[in-house]
Amino acid sequence: MTAPFAQSTEINLKVNGERVRRTVDARRHLIDFLRLDLGLTGSHAGCEQGVCGACTVRVDGVILRGCLTLAVQLDGADVWTIEGVTETGELADLQDEFVARNALQCGFCTPGMLLAAADLLETGETPDRAHIREHISGNYCRCTGYEAIVDAIEATAAKRCGVPVPALKEAAE
Repeated sequence: MTAPFAQSTEINLKVNGERVRRTVDARRHLIDFLRLDLGLTGSHAGCEQGVCGACTVRVDGVILRGCLTLAVQLDGADVWTIEGVTETGELADLQDEFVARNALQCGFCTPGMLLAAADLLETGETPDRAHIREHISGNYCRCTGYEAIVDAIEATAAKRCGVPVPALKEAAE
């Protein structure tokens, strides 16, 4: 006879630098734990199938989909959401470029897109546009057409590496 399925489990982890200890349902997804239990609503529950990237968070330095990860899997982990990463100032220049280049519209994809972009920029290289597109390809945006997002990431990488920054494109008349 097998042991009964555990209904809830205590987890102990760090979220945005703060120690968190909670008892969670064994089947609760990370995105629901963050949003519903901790009130961190910056990451969004989009497709809930790991396809859209709206639920992207950083766990132990690696970005992953919060809708595909069970909260109980993260006992002992170091989790960073868009709120925490924003508070550190790590994304300030990237956020400025998103605004300057109109790389956000409805904002639903923006937190996941920023975390994916930050993951790419962490390498310290100046990726070409194809590499940028490939790296953010798991994050869907239905509003912008991606051009402005790629522009913003490209400009941020250039500034960080001290190379000439591509000029802002003029708005169509």
